[in-house]
Amino acid sequence: MNLEKITLQVAELSKNIGIYLREQHNTISNNDIERKGLHDLVTYVDKESEQRIIRQLRGIIPQAGIIAEEDKSQVKAEKYNWIIDPLDGTTNFVHGIPIFSISIALIENDELLSGVVYEVVRDECFYAWKNGGAFLNGNQIHVSKTSLLDNALLATGFPYSDFSLLGSYMNLLQEMMKKTRGIRRLGSAAVDLAYVACGRFDVFFEYGLNSWDVAAGALIVKEAGGKVSDFKLDYNFLFGRQIIAANPNVYDEFMKNLQNHFPL
Repeated sequence: MNLEKITLQVAELSKNIGIYLREQHNTISNNDIERKGLHDLVTYVDKESEQRIIRQLRGIIPQAGIIAEEDKSQVKAEKYNWIIDPLDGTTNFVHGIPIFSISIALIENDELLSGVVYEVVRDECFYAWKNGGAFLNGNQIHVSKTSLLDNALLATGFPYSDFSLLGSYMNLLQEMMKKTRGIRRLGSAAVDLAYVACGRFDVFFEYGLNSWDVAAGALIVKEAGGKVSDFKLDYNFLFGRQIIAANPNVYDEFMKNLQNHFPL
């Protein structure tokens, strides 16, 4: 399997789908918004984007299954599966905030093989394949070299439906406000991870996520030289609903602080 060729094909189709998303941006009305759950929104744009992506992916690896955010009728295959978020950052999208992305990953069993994150408005395509490095619009990228948490810029996502760990999360957030250069919340986990991969952020952490939020971005971070885990120092970030991605210089220091609030 030529992972480089597959990744570049997926990057190209993501850009094509991005044209549709740009056309629809700022045209959404309240009548177009549905609720999947508490504070969890979906629009016809998410659904149409996903169907367009699935149709094109079937032409790349016909035997691969689909793990998709919106269309739960899709079947997971035994070996190869695509993990798709057709519009990561729907809340930003419906409010006219220009930070949202397309995220597509390929896994073999549970191993990440390929990942693409396309930040639509900025026309920035981040991608990576296993053992091939990470790239942004054709240029190789690497995580930052920041060596101290005191100099680090962090990113996170606020809990919006799962508040079971909210107390611990808020305590960690308060501590990180004092110990770092700052914290940002963009509203798209896929973009947050891509920004760690290219060195704009030094650390990203969040809980309550799904595989389609993190799969592509996690591989891009790893191929850019970063470390990715869940809160328990395991590698169950893909389906474990927790993720930390960081440059390796500040990862350990950040984890020590996190474990004060989220003990193993």
